[in-house]
Amino acid sequence: MDAEPELSNEEMILGFLAESGEDYVSGAALSDKLGLSRTAVWKHVESLRKLGYRIDAQASRGYRLLEVPDRLTTLEVGPLLTTRELGRTLHHYDELESTNAKAFELAHEGGFHGEVIVTEHQTAGKGRRGRSWASPAGKSLAMSVIIRPEIAPARAPELTLVAAVALVETLIDSGVAAEIKWPNDIQIAGKKVAGILTELSADVERVHFVVLGIGVNLNSEAKDFPSELAELATSVAQNRKSPVHRALFTAALLGKLEGWLETWTEEGFAPVREAWKKHAPMLGQEVLVRADNKELRGVAKDLDEAGALLLDLGGGKTERVLSGDVEQVRTRKS
Repeated sequence: MDAEPELSNEEMILGFLAESGEDYVSGAALSDKLGLSRTAVWKHVESLRKLGYRIDAQASRGYRLLEVPDRLTTLEVGPLLTTRELGRTLHHYDELESTNAKAFELAHEGGFHGEVIVTEHQTAGKGRRGRSWASPAGKSLAMSVIIRPEIAPARAPELTLVAAVALVETLIDSGVAAEIKWPNDIQIAGKKVAGILTELSADVERVHFVVLGIGVNLNSEAKDFPSELAELATSVAQNRKSPVHRALFTAALLGKLEGWLETWTEEGFAPVREAWKKHAPMLGQEVLVRADNKELRGVAKDLDEAGALLLDLGGGKTERVLSGDVEQVRTRKS
């Protein structure tokens, strides 16, 4: 396991102020804890203020944190992390074409397991099958995680389902009735709120690395979605009627993801499969699958031990579906 990167002085000051809550922390106490002069502490506080942190200062009492900017840098996310590896090295960009593309670049250059790439505005995000992913600036989570599992390439698709379980549980904890739609979408009331794009570098025998790309509509409004997606997409804030603390959500998601990755590594795919099925209401329902230039209609029967969808076509026939678009068949009421 790689050693945790050292925290910057600004990160440590924020950590101390966050821990103190409504109480003030004296300049002398911060000086002692950091091994810095009180003048150096003041300069770091001024740097934080320029980044958007509201920090009150009183000569007789010290410093108190009043407000944190809605950004996803290590200054905001770092103090909230509960992970050992995921997110401990976090690369933040104000704007990127694609977090997955940047993650691939960093992974090829030797990026470690658990390194995270996040951006405030993703301009050319993509979903499965090359589709675009809308990511309004400062309102969503566009994140990619470098994973270095010691597995054969055939097991790599399992990681999409690991991420789906972690993501749906984080969303439910955030106060929305999220559900999984096979293979890589998360929905609320039939509308897409999040998606996962898994890409990998591998040879015949082993996986070199996997990039887990995760996009979540957190504080997006209806006007933020392109017209063609307005009836198909939604956000967490729209459903729970209150804004999402993006840094807190990001830290919570990384914690869930690390936990499920550990379970998957130690116990295999079986517990992930069972958890996935609990959050996938399409199982047992009639669905239409579009895949490989053909359409299949049947009942979504189960998820097999490798993560493929088992489709009951009737007459004793079962189709194993590895990829495709799945839509639940809506029966008309008479």
